[in-house]
Amino acid sequence: MNNQVTKETINPKSITDDVLDRVNEMKEKDGFLLPKGYSAENALKSAYLVLQGVKDRNKRPALEVCTRPSIANTLLNMVIQGLSPAKTQCYFIVYGNELQMQRSYFGTVAVLKRLDSVKNITAQVIHEGDKFEIGSDENFQTVVKEFQPSIENQDKEIAYAFARIFKNDGTYVDTIMTKKEIDQSWAQTRQKNNKVQQNFSQEMAKRTVLNRAAKMFINTSDDSDLLTGAINDTTSNEYDDERRDVTPVEDEKQSTDKLLEGFQKSQEAKAKGVSNNGNSNEGEEVADGQTELFNEGTIKPANEADA
Repeated sequence: MNNQVTKETINPKSITDDVLDRVNEMKEKDGFLLPKGYSAENALKSAYLVLQGVKDRNKRPALEVCTRPSIANTLLNMVIQGLSPAKTQCYFIVYGNELQMQRSYFGTVAVLKRLDSVKNITAQVIHEGDKFEIGSDENFQTVVKEFQPSIENQDKEIAYAFARIFKNDGTYVDTIMTKKEIDQSWAQTRQKNNKVQQNFSQEMAKRTVLNRAAKMFINTSDDSDLLTGAINDTTSNEYDDERRDVTPVEDEKQSTDKLLEGFQKSQEAKAKGVSNNGNSNEGEEVADGQTELFNEGTIKPANEADA
């Protein structure tokens, strides 16, 4: 007699349908607004296709390894931020038995532009030999006073990176990082020995300084806790050293409780006493064929996560 329990593969279509139903309910009852031109249905369809190829470090399908609530919560987080895998704004990664989402450079730009006070965003890399000067404004905030890049320095070592968030009132906020600070940030990511940081160092440096700028900026914004909470949660997904509050903010908790409660009950009923995954992974792997564009003409290898 064979006592082996066969693990049931989660149907991503059923999860995306349930998430879409929940989003529509949020729109009708809670006044939840999606970005102009953003289709939650299309984004979830894209995620549905991508999820079927996502695997963990041991090449096991995410839909066999990850818990159903973690998949649902990740997809809801994606929609709240107005992101789409089809536009290379985000990608999915397996950590242990949980599915998590990380934003690309483009994704972080997109979510920052959703904030009411933001007009535009830019991130730049300064190479050795470039003219670069910082100072302070009338509020004693550090700002970039002058930046003149040179094509002759393009292949030289990176010295600094900065991000500027332009506000609708005509002011701006600068975030500046030295290469040492960037390296320290990379060292604290959950994926160690990341070759992408070496092969695409310019794009990675831009992404890192932009993530820092986003983290500092959104926590002082007047936008909804639902949006800012989702942005913060995604930013912290990739770091080992951040002490994360796993309790969602009240608005987000109300938005996800019903959905996750239903998934949990379904999971327990179908697989009572069966664990989705008895193993723990320190690393992760994105879907085969899943790529991320950092800048125009630059494509990241599918099996490398970024920092």
